[in-house]
Amino acid sequence: MNRSQTFLLGLIAVFAALAFVIVLPFVEYVVLAALLAYVLHPVHRRLEPRLGEMAAAITLIIGTLLAIVGPLLYVISVFISDLRTIARGESGLDVTVLEARTLELTGIEVDLSEILTSSAQQIFTVLFGGVGGVVATTLKIGMGIAVMVFLLYYLLLEGEAFVVWFYDLVPLPDHITERLLQKLDATTWGVVVGHISVAIAQALLAGVGLWVAGVPDASFWTFIMVILSLLPLIGAFMVWGPAAAYLVVVGDVGSGVLLALYGLTVVSLFDNYARPIVIDRRAHINPGVLLLGVVGGIYAVGFTGVFVGPIVIGVFVAAMETYRTEFDAV
Repeated sequence: MNRSQTFLLGLIAVFAALAFVIVLPFVEYVVLAALLAYVLHPVHRRLEPRLGEMAAAITLIIGTLLAIVGPLLYVISVFISDLRTIARGESGLDVTVLEARTLELTGIEVDLSEILTSSAQQIFTVLFGGVGGVVATTLKIGMGIAVMVFLLYYLLLEGEAFVVWFYDLVPLPDHITERLLQKLDATTWGVVVGHISVAIAQALLAGVGLWVAGVPDASFWTFIMVILSLLPLIGAFMVWGPAAAYLVVVGDVGSGVLLALYGLTVVSLFDNYARPIVIDRRAHINPGVLLLGVVGGIYAVGFTGVFVGPIVIGVFVAAMETYRTEFDAV
Protein backbone atom coordinates (compact mmCIF):
# COMPACT_ATOMS: atom_id res chain seq x y z
CA MET A 1 0.00 0.00 0.00
CA ASN A 2 1.57 3.29 -1.12
CA ARG A 3 1.28 6.68 0.57
CA SER A 4 -1.59 7.82 -1.66
CA GLN A 5 -3.71 4.78 -0.79
CA THR A 6 -2.94 5.17 2.91
CA PHE A 7 -3.90 8.85 2.84
CA LEU A 8 -7.13 8.15 0.93
CA LEU A 9 -8.17 5.35 3.32
CA GLY A 10 -7.46 7.60 6.28
CA LEU A 11 -9.52 10.37 4.70
CA ILE A 12 -12.38 7.93 4.12
CA ALA A 13 -12.22 6.77 7.75
CA VAL A 14 -12.29 10.34 9.10
CA PHE A 15 -15.22 11.46 7.00
CA ALA A 16 -17.06 8.19 7.63
CA ALA A 17 -16.83 8.93 11.36
CA LEU A 18 -18.01 12.52 10.81
CA ALA A 19 -20.89 11.32 8.65
CA PHE A 20 -21.90 8.86 11.36
CA VAL A 21 -21.95 11.64 13.97
CA ILE A 22 -24.13 13.78 11.70
CA VAL A 23 -26.59 10.96 10.94
CA LEU A 24 -26.67 9.58 14.51
CA PRO A 25 -29.52 11.80 15.85
CA PHE A 26 -31.83 10.47 13.12
CA VAL A 27 -30.35 7.01 12.64
CA GLU A 28 -33.68 5.35 13.52
CA TYR A 29 -35.45 7.21 10.72
CA VAL A 30 -32.65 6.50 8.25
CA VAL A 31 -32.90 2.79 9.04
CA LEU A 32 -36.70 2.96 8.84
CA ALA A 33 -36.49 4.59 5.40
CA ALA A 34 -34.16 1.83 4.20
CA LEU A 35 -36.44 -0.90 5.53
CA LEU A 36 -39.56 0.69 4.01
CA ALA A 37 -37.78 1.11 0.68
CA TYR A 38 -36.85 -2.55 0.75
CA VAL A 39 -40.43 -3.65 1.47
CA LEU A 40 -42.01 -1.21 -1.01
CA HIS A 41 -39.55 -1.77 -3.85
CA PRO A 42 -41.49 -4.67 -5.47
CA VAL A 43 -44.69 -2.62 -5.36
CA HIS A 44 -42.89 0.38 -6.85
CA ARG A 45 -41.67 -1.72 -9.77
CA ARG A 46 -45.24 -2.82 -10.52
CA LEU A 47 -46.67 0.68 -10.32
CA GLU A 48 -43.87 2.34 -12.29
CA PRO A 49 -45.06 1.29 -15.80
CA ARG A 50 -48.54 2.66 -15.08
CA LEU A 51 -47.82 5.85 -13.12
CA GLY A 52 -44.23 6.67 -13.95
CA GLU A 53 -41.20 6.46 -11.66
CA MET A 54 -41.73 9.64 -9.63
CA ALA A 55 -45.54 9.38 -9.38
CA ALA A 56 -45.30 5.76 -8.25
CA ALA A 57 -42.83 6.69 -5.50
CA ILE A 58 -44.98 9.62 -4.31
CA THR A 59 -48.12 7.45 -4.33
CA LEU A 60 -46.41 4.77 -2.25
CA ILE A 61 -45.07 7.30 0.25
CA ILE A 62 -48.47 8.91 0.73
CA GLY A 63 -50.10 5.49 1.10
CA THR A 64 -47.44 4.44 3.62
CA LEU A 65 -47.94 7.57 5.69
CA LEU A 66 -51.71 7.07 5.72
CA ALA A 67 -51.48 3.35 6.46
CA ILE A 68 -48.66 3.32 9.02
CA VAL A 69 -47.66 6.70 10.39
CA GLY A 70 -51.20 8.01 10.89
CA PRO A 71 -52.49 5.04 12.92
CA LEU A 72 -49.18 4.84 14.78
CA LEU A 73 -49.38 8.47 15.86
CA TYR A 74 -52.98 7.89 16.97
CA VAL A 75 -52.00 4.84 19.03
CA ILE A 76 -49.10 6.76 20.59
CA SER A 77 -51.44 9.63 21.50
CA VAL A 78 -53.86 7.16 23.14
CA PHE A 79 -50.93 5.56 24.95
CA ILE A 80 -49.76 8.95 26.27
CA SER A 81 -53.30 9.84 27.34
CA ASP A 82 -53.76 6.55 29.19
CA LEU A 83 -50.33 6.86 30.78
CA ARG A 84 -51.15 10.34 32.08
CA THR A 85 -54.51 9.08 33.37
CA ILE A 86 -52.78 6.31 35.32
CA ALA A 87 -50.24 8.84 36.61
CA ARG A 88 -53.15 10.85 38.06
CA GLY A 89 -54.26 7.76 39.99
CA GLU A 90 -57.15 6.86 37.68
CA SER A 91 -56.01 3.41 36.59
CA GLY A 92 -59.49 1.86 36.47
CA LEU A 93 -58.24 -1.11 38.52
CA ASP A 94 -59.97 -2.22 41.70
CA VAL A 95 -56.98 -1.23 43.79
CA THR A 96 -58.77 -1.60 47.14
CA VAL A 97 -59.54 -5.27 46.54
CA LEU A 98 -56.00 -5.93 45.32
CA GLU A 99 -54.49 -4.30 48.39
CA ALA A 100 -56.81 -6.29 50.68
CA ARG A 101 -55.96 -9.59 48.96
CA THR A 102 -52.24 -8.81 49.10
CA LEU A 103 -52.50 -8.09 52.83
CA GLU A 104 -54.52 -11.27 53.36
CA LEU A 105 -52.10 -13.52 51.46
CA THR A 106 -48.75 -12.01 52.45
CA GLY A 107 -49.44 -9.98 55.58
CA ILE A 108 -47.80 -6.99 53.89
CA GLU A 109 -49.67 -3.73 53.49
CA VAL A 110 -49.02 -2.33 50.01
CA ASP A 111 -50.12 1.02 48.57
CA LEU A 112 -50.76 -0.16 45.00
CA SER A 113 -52.34 3.13 44.00
CA GLU A 114 -49.14 4.99 44.86
CA ILE A 115 -47.02 2.34 43.10
CA LEU A 116 -49.08 2.61 39.90
CA THR A 117 -49.05 6.40 39.97
CA SER A 118 -45.30 6.72 40.54
CA SER A 119 -44.54 4.01 37.96
CA ALA A 120 -46.63 5.74 35.30
CA GLN A 121 -44.97 9.06 36.10
CA GLN A 122 -41.52 7.49 35.79
CA ILE A 123 -42.39 5.84 32.47
CA PHE A 124 -43.75 9.13 31.17
CA THR A 125 -40.59 10.96 32.26
CA VAL A 126 -38.25 8.34 30.77
CA LEU A 127 -40.08 8.19 27.42
CA PHE A 128 -40.89 11.87 26.93
CA GLY A 129 -38.84 13.84 29.46
CA GLY A 130 -41.90 14.97 31.35
CA VAL A 131 -44.79 17.12 30.10
CA GLY A 132 -42.47 19.69 28.51
CA GLY A 133 -40.59 16.90 26.77
CA VAL A 134 -43.70 15.90 24.82
CA VAL A 135 -43.37 19.02 22.66
CA ALA A 136 -39.68 18.39 22.03
CA THR A 137 -40.36 14.73 21.29
CA THR A 138 -43.14 15.69 18.87
CA LEU A 139 -40.86 18.12 17.04
CA LYS A 140 -38.10 15.53 16.80
CA ILE A 141 -40.53 12.91 15.50
CA GLY A 142 -41.83 15.40 12.93
CA MET A 143 -38.31 16.16 11.71
CA GLY A 144 -37.49 12.48 11.70
CA ILE A 145 -40.54 11.65 9.59
CA ALA A 146 -39.56 14.40 7.14
CA VAL A 147 -36.06 12.91 6.84
CA MET A 148 -37.54 9.45 6.42
CA VAL A 149 -39.90 10.59 3.63
CA PHE A 150 -37.09 12.38 1.79
CA LEU A 151 -34.78 9.35 1.97
CA LEU A 152 -37.55 6.92 1.12
CA TYR A 153 -38.37 8.83 -2.06
CA TYR A 154 -34.79 8.69 -3.36
CA LEU A 155 -34.25 5.10 -2.23
CA LEU A 156 -37.28 4.03 -4.23
CA LEU A 157 -35.90 5.84 -7.27
CA GLU A 158 -32.23 4.89 -6.86
CA GLY A 159 -32.41 1.60 -4.97
CA GLU A 160 -31.38 -0.60 -7.89
CA ALA A 161 -28.50 1.73 -8.76
CA PHE A 162 -27.31 1.44 -5.15
CA VAL A 163 -27.25 -2.37 -5.42
CA VAL A 164 -25.21 -2.15 -8.63
CA TRP A 165 -22.82 0.27 -6.91
CA PHE A 166 -22.52 -2.19 -4.00
CA TYR A 167 -21.62 -5.00 -6.41
CA ASP A 168 -18.86 -2.89 -7.94
CA LEU A 169 -17.57 -1.73 -4.56
CA VAL A 170 -17.31 -5.08 -2.76
CA PRO A 171 -13.97 -6.78 -3.56
CA LEU A 172 -15.45 -10.28 -3.68
CA PRO A 173 -16.25 -12.67 -6.52
CA ASP A 174 -19.72 -12.10 -7.93
CA HIS A 175 -21.09 -15.46 -6.78
CA ILE A 176 -20.05 -14.77 -3.16
CA THR A 177 -21.55 -11.27 -3.23
CA GLU A 178 -24.74 -12.75 -4.69
CA ARG A 179 -24.92 -15.33 -1.90
CA LEU A 180 -24.48 -12.69 0.79
CA LEU A 181 -27.16 -10.48 -0.76
CA GLN A 182 -29.54 -13.44 -0.99
CA LYS A 183 -29.00 -14.13 2.72
CA LEU A 184 -29.50 -10.43 3.50
CA ASP A 185 -32.72 -10.47 1.47
CA ALA A 186 -34.07 -13.59 3.20
CA THR A 187 -33.14 -12.36 6.66
CA THR A 188 -34.51 -8.86 6.12
CA TRP A 189 -37.80 -10.09 4.67
CA GLY A 190 -38.27 -12.66 7.43
CA VAL A 191 -37.44 -10.24 10.23
CA VAL A 192 -39.14 -7.08 8.95
CA VAL A 193 -42.31 -8.51 7.44
CA GLY A 194 -42.62 -11.68 9.49
CA HIS A 195 -41.51 -10.38 12.87
CA ILE A 196 -43.67 -7.28 12.90
CA SER A 197 -46.75 -8.98 11.44
CA VAL A 198 -46.63 -11.82 13.97
CA ALA A 199 -46.13 -9.37 16.85
CA ILE A 200 -49.06 -7.17 15.83
CA ALA A 201 -51.35 -10.12 15.16
CA GLN A 202 -50.50 -11.73 18.50
CA ALA A 203 -51.04 -8.46 20.39
CA LEU A 204 -54.38 -7.86 18.69
CA LEU A 205 -55.53 -11.39 19.52
CA ALA A 206 -54.55 -10.90 23.15
CA GLY A 207 -56.11 -7.42 23.16
CA VAL A 208 -59.45 -8.87 22.04
CA GLY A 209 -59.24 -11.26 24.97
CA LEU A 210 -58.56 -8.42 27.41
CA TRP A 211 -61.46 -6.38 26.02
CA VAL A 212 -63.93 -9.28 26.18
CA ALA A 213 -62.79 -10.16 29.71
CA GLY A 214 -63.38 -6.56 30.82
CA VAL A 215 -59.80 -5.63 31.70
CA PRO A 216 -59.52 -1.82 32.16
CA ASP A 217 -57.59 0.19 29.53
CA ALA A 218 -57.48 -2.72 27.07
CA SER A 219 -56.18 -0.44 24.28
CA PHE A 220 -53.29 0.72 26.45
CA TRP A 221 -52.28 -2.84 27.30
CA THR A 222 -52.66 -3.92 23.68
CA PHE A 223 -50.07 -1.29 22.72
CA ILE A 224 -47.77 -2.65 25.43
CA MET A 225 -48.27 -6.17 24.06
CA VAL A 226 -47.29 -5.07 20.55
CA ILE A 227 -43.91 -4.05 21.97
CA LEU A 228 -43.54 -7.12 24.17
CA SER A 229 -44.57 -9.45 21.34
CA LEU A 230 -41.51 -8.29 19.41
CA LEU A 231 -39.48 -10.13 22.04
CA PRO A 232 -39.64 -13.86 21.30
CA LEU A 233 -39.89 -16.22 24.27
CA ILE A 234 -41.52 -13.41 26.32
CA GLY A 235 -44.34 -11.99 24.27
CA ALA A 236 -47.79 -10.94 25.29
CA PHE A 237 -47.91 -13.31 28.26
CA MET A 238 -46.32 -10.57 30.38
CA VAL A 239 -49.65 -8.71 30.07
CA TRP A 240 -52.46 -11.23 29.68
CA GLY A 241 -51.03 -13.52 32.39
CA PRO A 242 -51.14 -10.89 35.18
CA ALA A 243 -54.45 -9.61 33.76
CA ALA A 244 -56.02 -13.06 34.20
CA ALA A 245 -54.62 -13.24 37.73
CA TYR A 246 -56.03 -9.77 38.47
CA LEU A 247 -59.53 -10.83 37.42
CA VAL A 248 -59.37 -13.87 39.67
CA VAL A 249 -58.14 -11.80 42.64
CA VAL A 250 -60.93 -9.21 42.33
CA GLY A 251 -63.53 -11.99 42.27
CA ASP A 252 -64.23 -12.33 38.53
CA VAL A 253 -62.99 -15.91 38.50
CA GLY A 254 -64.86 -16.96 35.36
CA SER A 255 -63.44 -14.17 33.22
CA GLY A 256 -59.95 -14.71 34.63
CA VAL A 257 -59.97 -18.44 33.90
CA LEU A 258 -61.38 -17.92 30.41
CA LEU A 259 -58.75 -15.26 29.67
CA ALA A 260 -56.00 -17.61 30.85
CA LEU A 261 -57.33 -20.46 28.68
CA TYR A 262 -57.67 -18.12 25.71
CA GLY A 263 -54.10 -16.89 26.20
CA LEU A 264 -52.67 -20.40 26.52
CA THR A 265 -54.50 -21.74 23.50
CA VAL A 266 -55.19 -19.03 20.93
CA VAL A 267 -52.50 -16.43 21.73
CA SER A 268 -49.59 -18.70 22.67
CA LEU A 269 -50.26 -21.31 20.01
CA PHE A 270 -50.50 -18.61 17.37
CA ASP A 271 -47.05 -17.34 18.37
CA ASN A 272 -45.57 -20.84 18.55
CA TYR A 273 -46.79 -21.78 15.08
CA ALA A 274 -46.81 -18.47 13.20
CA ARG A 275 -43.34 -17.28 14.16
CA PRO A 276 -41.45 -20.36 12.87
CA ILE A 277 -43.55 -20.42 9.69
CA VAL A 278 -43.22 -16.72 8.89
CA ILE A 279 -39.71 -15.98 10.21
CA ASP A 280 -37.60 -19.10 10.72
CA ARG A 281 -38.54 -20.79 7.45
CA ARG A 282 -37.16 -17.87 5.44
CA ALA A 283 -34.56 -16.25 7.70
CA HIS A 284 -33.38 -19.42 9.50
CA ILE A 285 -32.74 -17.55 12.75
CA ASN A 286 -32.85 -19.41 16.05
CA PRO A 287 -35.40 -17.86 18.49
CA GLY A 288 -32.68 -17.35 21.08
CA VAL A 289 -30.48 -15.53 18.58
CA LEU A 290 -33.50 -13.51 17.47
CA LEU A 291 -34.16 -12.45 21.06
CA LEU A 292 -30.52 -11.43 21.52
CA GLY A 293 -30.59 -9.45 18.28
CA VAL A 294 -33.83 -7.67 19.19
CA VAL A 295 -32.74 -6.66 22.70
CA GLY A 296 -29.22 -5.67 21.64
CA GLY A 297 -30.53 -3.80 18.61
CA ILE A 298 -32.98 -1.77 20.69
CA TYR A 299 -30.21 -0.89 23.14
CA ALA A 300 -27.85 0.14 20.31
CA VAL A 301 -30.00 2.13 17.87
CA GLY A 302 -33.45 2.48 19.44
CA PHE A 303 -36.77 1.08 18.27
CA THR A 304 -35.61 0.17 14.76
CA GLY A 305 -33.06 -2.10 16.44
CA VAL A 306 -35.97 -4.55 16.69
CA PHE A 307 -35.23 -5.25 13.03
CA VAL A 308 -31.61 -4.17 12.67
CA GLY A 309 -30.27 -6.42 15.44
CA PRO A 310 -31.49 -9.76 14.02
CA ILE A 311 -30.53 -8.69 10.47
CA VAL A 312 -26.97 -7.82 11.55
CA ILE A 313 -26.56 -11.12 13.38
CA GLY A 314 -28.08 -13.06 10.46
CA VAL A 315 -25.72 -11.46 7.94
CA PHE A 316 -22.77 -11.99 10.29
CA VAL A 317 -23.56 -15.71 10.47
CA ALA A 318 -23.95 -15.81 6.67
CA ALA A 319 -20.58 -14.11 6.19
CA MET A 320 -18.89 -16.57 8.56
CA GLU A 321 -20.49 -19.52 6.78
CA THR A 322 -19.47 -18.11 3.38
CA TYR A 323 -15.88 -17.72 4.56
CA ARG A 324 -15.87 -21.31 5.83
CA THR A 325 -17.15 -22.76 2.58
CA GLU A 326 -15.25 -20.51 0.15
CA PHE A 327 -11.91 -19.71 1.75
CA ASP A 328 -11.26 -21.96 4.75
CA ALA A 329 -10.10 -24.85 2.60
CA VAL A 330 -7.59 -22.68 0.72
